Amino acid sequence: MRQDTDEALEILEKLVAFDTTSTRSNLDLIAFIETCLSQRGIRSHRVGNADQTKANLWARIGPDTSGGLLLSGHTDVVPAPRETWRQDPWTLKEADGKVFGRGTCDMKGFIACCLHFARHVDPATLAEPIYLALSYDEEIGCLGVPSLIQAMKTAGAKPRVVIVGEPTEMAVVNAHKATFGVRTVVHGKAAHSAHPGLGVSATVAAAEIAMFLAGKAAEMQQSSSQSPRFDPPFATLNVGILSGGEARNIVAPRAEVQWDCRLLPGQDPEEPLARLQDFVDHDLTTRPGPVQALRVETERLNFMPALGPEPDGQAEFHALAASRTSASRAESYGTEAGFFQQAGWSTVVCGPGSIRQAHTANEYIEIDQIDRCLTFLDRLVATFGARSLTVSGAGQ
Repeated sequence: MRQDTDEALEILEKLVAFDTTSTRSNLDLIAFIETCLSQRGIRSHRVGNADQTKANLWARIGPDTSGGLLLSGHTDVVPAPRETWRQDPWTLKEADGKVFGRGTCDMKGFIACCLHFARHVDPATLAEPIYLALSYDEEIGCLGVPSLIQAMKTAGAKPRVVIVGEPTEMAVVNAHKATFGVRTVVHGKAAHSAHPGLGVSATVAAAEIAMFLAGKAAEMQQSSSQSPRFDPPFATLNVGILSGGEARNIVAPRAEVQWDCRLLPGQDPEEPLARLQDFVDHDLTTRPGPVQALRVETERLNFMPALGPEPDGQAEFHALAASRTSASRAESYGTEAGFFQQAGWSTVVCGPGSIRQAHTANEYIEIDQIDRCLTFLDRLVATFGARSLTVSGAGQ
């Protein structure tokens, strides 16, 4: 197994060297992966963004039939300010059974394991296809994955199992919350603070909106709609940014509230926005006086659908068997898994590394997690007809 792990770490070293922070292009990394796949005779397909500065990538290994396994990962990473790191974040460093570098855990470690798999699998042994699906801009709202899924569906892909390799320490996750971010902008009217009655304060109104949202958060915490599988077991709402105004002696003409909401599977994602709009329309802007001149605009910035448990789900069944575990768990963070499930494909989350390392300075993944992921993939793809993918066959 160590030879396989060393190969995967060599691939990971190359992946980490590409700075694919979401504010930058990922095309150099995509080109590298295309080359890796083409060297094994595997054709890949790009799905670019509107200005072609970023791309998703997908590939099919094996027969052009329905069914099969899809392995999904995102290529972008969060920023890595050099002053917060003890080392160059774009250079892989091994120490104490770990490898350090931006993206090692979230989630280039999983992608490296998938590329190792692609290097060793014999497509002729596959009874069903194995797909690789790599997206852009997951970290800033899952912007790439919808077009990736659409392109694959248009091409006829119908996988019966999807594994999203976010870091779960190789535990199987069959449920997570929906998450979305919202920006509410308040437009008031500027005036000199000596005559505040001539203006309408956007900051005061924004503060009232923030307090209304805080009340909504408390209501969610007390709601009977809870699930002990999640931590916390209720839906959450957080006001993350409250900003506005131009100077202390000017009635603020503009203010902004940015907030985040995380809902349990099955809860209505429109309800929090509708409640806020009702407060704006029937309370905040209907009071006598100049406050009626306020204008409030609310925009949902992103949406990641929930992942829900699937009765008799194929993905959960196969992932549990491959991981040699008996039970799945739920998580409160969001992933791209909900998009795949909404497409009608059975989906779970299972990947190497700990979510506690994701987005941190000096991010790392334990080498043992790479070992476990390789073994997991070896067992998993055997279900679809492939012989052992590891050099030693140790995964059997």
